[in-house]
Amino acid sequence: MGAQIAVVCGGGNIWRGRQGGKMDRVRADRMGMLATVMNAIALQDAFIAAGMDAVIMTAVPIQGVGQAYNRDEAIRHLENGKIVIFGAGTGSPYFTTDTTALLRAAEINADASLFAKNIDGVYTADPKKDPSAVKLDNITYDRIISERLGVIDLTAATFGLENKMTVLLFGLSDPENIVRAVSGENIGTLLTV
Repeated sequence: MGAQIAVVCGGGNIWRGRQGGKMDRVRADRMGMLATVMNAIALQDAFIAAGMDAVIMTAVPIQGVGQAYNRDEAIRHLENGKIVIFGAGTGSPYFTTDTTALLRAAEINADASLFAKNIDGVYTADPKKDPSAVKLDNITYDRIISERLGVIDLTAATFGLENKMTVLLFGLSDPENIVRAVSGENIGTLLTV
């Protein structure tokens, strides 16, 4: 479709230590970063098997797995038609995949930030708990922050607000939603300033 693609991998599908007991937060977050690298390897393999060229860049250097993250090199890979997969988050504990995604998008001058989540958009309440919850087509970062909606973390919301970034948040339950999002179809919820 002519789009340059960069992906920030999460690690939510792999057990994180602090959920299993009283593990130190920093060590648990480091485990989470490693989980994102494992997911990046799996994603790279899937892209290559589908005939696409993909490279992994990690915020924590892991020799033999991928390249250490470098903004200029990431942009060169994108310009050369490669898919860039970012692993290991920001490389620092206490920062989520949401924050990493917006940070990397800002660094590589991305035209759009697409957040594929386990929910199809932002709702007025938790739709699993409140059957009267209504899906919103648009929401501002100010509202996300003031109402602590939790659809993205507060650090990411503040970063998005300060850098005037637009995010399309949509559900990944239908894999075609990525194509719909890139094509500009009205799906999910648009997060704006």
